[in-house]
Amino acid sequence: MAKTKKVPVSPTPAEKLLAPLQDFLHKEASSGILLLIFTVVALLWANSAWSDSYNSIWNRKLTIGYGDFLLSKALLLWINDGLMAIFFFVVGLEIKREVLIGELASFRKAILPVAAAIGGMVFPALIYTAFNYGGGGSRGWGIPMATDIAFALGVLALLGKRVPVSLKIFLTAVAVVDDLGAVLMIAIFYTAEIIWINLGIAAVILVALVIANRLGVRNPIVYSILGVGLWLAFLWSGVHATVAGVLLAMTIPSRARINDRQFVKHSRTIIDEFEEADEGDEYLNESQRSSLHVLEDLVEHAKAPLQRLEYELHPWVAYAIMPLFALANAGVALGSGFATVFDPVSLGVIFGLIIGKQVGITLLSWLVVKSKLADLPDGVNWWHIYGVSWLAGVGFTMSLFISSLAFGVSSLLETAKFGILIASLIAGIVGIIILRGSTRSESS
Repeated sequence: MAKTKKVPVSPTPAEKLLAPLQDFLHKEASSGILLLIFTVVALLWANSAWSDSYNSIWNRKLTIGYGDFLLSKALLLWINDGLMAIFFFVVGLEIKREVLIGELASFRKAILPVAAAIGGMVFPALIYTAFNYGGGGSRGWGIPMATDIAFALGVLALLGKRVPVSLKIFLTAVAVVDDLGAVLMIAIFYTAEIIWINLGIAAVILVALVIANRLGVRNPIVYSILGVGLWLAFLWSGVHATVAGVLLAMTIPSRARINDRQFVKHSRTIIDEFEEADEGDEYLNESQRSSLHVLEDLVEHAKAPLQRLEYELHPWVAYAIMPLFALANAGVALGSGFATVFDPVSLGVIFGLIIGKQVGITLLSWLVVKSKLADLPDGVNWWHIYGVSWLAGVGFTMSLFISSLAFGVSSLLETAKFGILIASLIAGIVGIIILRGSTRSESS
């Protein structure tokens, strides 16, 4: 794959100072590393002399609105219900892209990651249920079903080029299907009470979004305004508001207005006109400025709104929303956590993520390949699949999110969080050991 060339201009002093940070943010593992840092900060904060401030900050009320229209929530809920809706919007864009042009675009390509993801969801849920059937923690069966793609890919990226690219693509596809399963699970099973009139309003707004797509509307402001309305309708309907993010993503146009050939042809004509209008002055003349404006419009028309939004929002999600979510949700009092390590909820989460993920993903992948429905990706062997099945046990962000839906503010929530942290740590370490061993055996 050819690398994108940078614009040949001299960097400013500010760009030189920010270059190390920009280099870090462009590395594949940087999002996972940032999540790890904020998780450690949250744990240190929650177990320090300032632990009271940790809880008081996230429970502080934040009110937005004017007059009679006021929305008042704890800061933690603004993050979990509001910012995480943007996270799920980007997840929805990724799902749509993969279905249209990615690893889920055909049956032959999709069957392996889909089967692996299903196995990686069903087995953990069954194991958790076996520990908690009929108990107070039974509602948390969805917690170990999740995979944190940022952490998993971050750990995988630490192995560098020793891991085949096809394995990273496989893990990404598995995580995308896993995310889709999580969204459906949240919408169906973690909805306490439905207010049908508000859900009806959400349906009307969703129809308006689909019509806007069909009419060829490309202005992001239209989708933003309708998207906020969709989020509010879901927020007040009883169905979790983050579902609105995925549904909004499904309505974003996925086609560019002009194709590659048209873009190259027209842009060359504009550049020729720009060059012909050059009068040798230091500043651009009116004709050159007009050519640049036309070229800017042409560039916008060559980019599909779906790809443009995914590209623009991904850094905000990876380097702001997810770390902030980790900071607000990962603060577990370790003293009480160790005391609950043998609680059925904690054990269900730990064994679900560690045992359920590896058994489910590896077994279902093996069955699909042996039945000749799919082949292993190029350069990938069964040790690679097994190592990735361990990395999928890093539930973290999604598992924390689902645990907050399952248990709300209760002691079970803290117990589940502790199990998630323990399982994610073990899964990440064992996964990287297995993958390092598999790459060494291949190279020897």
